[in-house]
Amino acid sequence: MISVNVLNCEAASFQKAPTPSKLKLLPSARKSVKVKRMSKRFYITTAIDYVNGQPHLGHAYEKVIADVIARAKRSLGQETFFLTGLDEHGQKVQQAAIAEGKSPQAYCDELAATWKAFAVKLELTNNDFVRTTQTRHKEVVQAILARLYEQGHFYKKVYRGFYSTREETFLTEKDRRPDGTFDPAYGEVAELEEENYYFKLRSHQEWLIGYLEKNPSFVCPDYRRNEVLGFLRNHLLEDLCISRPASRLNWGIPLPFDANFVTYVWFDALTNYISIPAALGDPGVPPELNRHPPTSANPNSDAQPALWPADIHVIGKDILKFHSVYWPIMLKAIGAPLPKQILVHGWWQKDGQKMSKSTGNVVDPIAVIDEWGVDAFRFYVLRELDIGPDGNWTDAGFRARYSAELANGLGNLVNRSLSMLKRYRNGMVPPVSNELSADAERVVAETLALLEQNQLQSALQSIWSLVTKANQYVDHTAPFKLAKDPAKAARLDEVLYNLAEVCRILAVLLWPFLPSTASKIHGQLGLEEAPDRFAAARWGGLTPGLAIGAPTPLFPRKEV
Repeated sequence: MISVNVLNCEAASFQKAPTPSKLKLLPSARKSVKVKRMSKRFYITTAIDYVNGQPHLGHAYEKVIADVIARAKRSLGQETFFLTGLDEHGQKVQQAAIAEGKSPQAYCDELAATWKAFAVKLELTNNDFVRTTQTRHKEVVQAILARLYEQGHFYKKVYRGFYSTREETFLTEKDRRPDGTFDPAYGEVAELEEENYYFKLRSHQEWLIGYLEKNPSFVCPDYRRNEVLGFLRNHLLEDLCISRPASRLNWGIPLPFDANFVTYVWFDALTNYISIPAALGDPGVPPELNRHPPTSANPNSDAQPALWPADIHVIGKDILKFHSVYWPIMLKAIGAPLPKQILVHGWWQKDGQKMSKSTGNVVDPIAVIDEWGVDAFRFYVLRELDIGPDGNWTDAGFRARYSAELANGLGNLVNRSLSMLKRYRNGMVPPVSNELSADAERVVAETLALLEQNQLQSALQSIWSLVTKANQYVDHTAPFKLAKDPAKAARLDEVLYNLAEVCRILAVLLWPFLPSTASKIHGQLGLEEAPDRFAAARWGGLTPGLAIGAPTPLFPRKEV
């Protein structure tokens, strides 16, 4: 099992909101400290998951995508920081806790344990796990709110209209359907009149359009960027309500300038991406947010990683507006650099239909992993669905890929290659031969280029072209026949080396995708170190005379 480095920060209870004068912003004098910034790490995040239920397939898919990208960057020698976590505030959480007779904090603590275990189950290599109930996060949220308030970005007004509790959002007449009703996705919609604080989004609209036009890779895939641009060009932005009255909702972060209100859950949630770098003392965040700034006496520290701006936010298409409209404007207003890319994935269906617990057509990723193994699960979701479009899970499709590509493809190649090396050469690696080197080098170069573009599905297809080539090589050279003729011993050596070396290179290429399988291949080859560096994918890495380990099936065939 891959160990997961998770900072164990316990959530603290809420305290009375401080007044603006008492809020602990960093003294402006500290801005004058000149510090040489450490080399920036590659910083990738998932969306943080709302704790109103159990993890499902969509959550797992997003986390696996981010983990593969993070592992690939590390394999390329780049220091990487991978953040995931939980969104724990809001009315839905408060209501769910009350329904179960628990305090909101106790309710969240129980679910947080489940979600952390889920990250371990998926073999994620996240460096941190944020919870929005943690003090380190709340302090940064309040610092941002105080800064924006002092700069005049907020105003107060009375709202009269409709409110969706399920989506925790205000609705307008534009949201009504032709018959006057609201989409069932909004759940129960009630008429509401209340006073709140609003963030002036509209004044930033033209800037955001220009930014998206000048930075075509900011939102990927392209059609998602075009979707955002179409929305901005054809709709006048409504200012964003950033508060809720504490009299109606007390499970939230209090506004630092008005204790009668708590922060809107989305303003709170989006901030997590920068609150953790700020809490760790990242010199890349605005000085007013930095909780542990470097000093002249201690200019560099591993505890103060250079993370911001984020390199990639991996999110689902349903929260595109929050990340590509609200979040960039929030960052611009506080004077922070924008993330480099928002990578948007699609949704999963089951057997061509929307997944629904009520109809029973759901996929439980934990049940799949328990039966088939975590690498089989990771392989299927990455191989079946490219990042961007929607996908369709079928149990028959999963079994077919497991059988054809994992068991009969990769598993069979490794098992018969190493079994023949054991049988015909007592498990000793023969002299170097380069017959398949050109094929391997082509696949390595192609795979790395695809990973640089986050084209994970295509990268897997490239890797499997080498699996197919090597299996065809076995059929063509027939080493089991060569072994019967002593005069062809040298030729058998060549074939066995090529097969064993391909297996080693496959382990290196597969590490980001199927880490357990890659480690097993390395172990069966008698190699002790992890196959976690792409630099090792050069041909000729297997040392002649090395004693391999015992070959065992990687993907046992299953009767279905």
